[in-house]
Amino acid sequence: MSKPMTKTQLVAALAEEMGADKKTATAALDAVTSIITREVAAGGSVTLPGVGKIYCRERPERMVRNPATGEQFQKPSDKVVKMTIAKALKDSVNG
Repeated sequence: MSKPMTKTQLVAALAEEMGADKKTATAALDAVTSIITREVAAGGSVTLPGVGKIYCRERPERMVRNPATGEQFQKPSDKVVKMTIAKALKDSVNG
């Protein structure tokens, strides 16, 4: 398995794909990240065509166990960010 792409590498690839400089690509990437963060934090979802859907889901209150001590305790309800991968991306990965 190869190493994940860093933000610097992603910005460089985005700049090359857009035919723009790295400053413009960084601004575009930061803008997209900001929009996704704002929308998901507000309880909405964002669909990235060909990539997937990012959304927030609430998890109910539940009993959990500390693996170090074995102690069980009640964990309050919380929110978790999820992503459903698009079929087109799955198909391109699986060949």
